[in-house]
Amino acid sequence: MKVAAVQFCPKFKDVETNFNFLFQKSKEIDSELICFPELALSGYFFLSKEELRPFAIDFDSTIIKEIQNVSTSTGKIILFGFPEREGDRFYNSCAILFPDNKYSTKYRKTHLFYKERFIFEVGNTGFFVVEYPEKDIRLGIMICYDWRFPEAARTLALKGADLITCPSNLVTKIWHNVMPARAIENKVFLLVANRIGSETNGGETLHFNGKSGIWDYNGNLMVTASDESENTLIAEIIPQETRNKNIDQFNNIFLDRRPKYYII
Repeated sequence: MKVAAVQFCPKFKDVETNFNFLFQKSKEIDSELICFPELALSGYFFLSKEELRPFAIDFDSTIIKEIQNVSTSTGKIILFGFPEREGDRFYNSCAILFPDNKYSTKYRKTHLFYKERFIFEVGNTGFFVVEYPEKDIRLGIMICYDWRFPEAARTLALKGADLITCPSNLVTKIWHNVMPARAIENKVFLLVANRIGSETNGGETLHFNGKSGIWDYNGNLMVTASDESENTLIAEIIPQETRNKNIDQFNNIFLDRRPKYYII
C-alpha cells in the first residue's frame, strides 16, 4: 500500500486555513494512508489553556466529521494532529480516520514536551494498534516526543503494529538518528510527518526542522524531505512483511526477549 507523510507549515491560530489545507490535500494525494503533523490544525506554541481554548475542538466536531467524509469517500486512512477539548481538559491528540468510520478513533499524546505540560493533560488512551481488515494493516500511533521512549514503539510493536506513524513538531537535531533504530528493533515500518517553519510567542521562538521520513523495517530511509520545504513523501510498503519477527532460523526478536531481566 502507498503511505504518505505531509510536511508543511501550519498557520498559528488559523484553524480555517489549516483545515482547508488538510481537506484539499487529503482529497488530492494519491495514497492509501496520509499523515499530517502534530497539531496541524492549530499550530503549536500555545502558552496557556486560555490561549488555546478558542482553537480546541471536540472529537465529534464538524471539522473531524468533514475530514471523515473525505476518508470515507476516497477510501483513504487520514491522520492529523489537533488540540482536543473534552470538557475543561485539553489533549494533544491525533485523529485516526478510516474509510469505515467504526474504526476511527483518536490517540492522546502520552509524553508531553517542554511547555505542553502547562496546557495539555497527559494522554490517557495509552498505546494501541488498530487492525483494519479492508487494507490488511495494523496501525500504531505515537506523537513527537513519544519517540524518545523506546517503550512506546516497543509497546506498539508487541501489540502487532506493522506501521508506526508519528505526527510531529520536532525541534531537536537528534531524532533522525533514532528513528532507524525504532524500526530495526521492532521490525516495523515507521513514518514521521514533521512540520517546518517557526512560531514566536511570549518572546520565544521555536524552529521546526522538517526532514520528515519513511523508514522500512530494516531501518533504511525510503524517502525524506528537506528541513524547510513543504513536501509530500510517498512510499510503498508491504505491511505483512513485518509480521514474521524471525531474523534467522534460530532467532526471533520477540520470542527471544527476557522481560523478567529488564525490570529495575
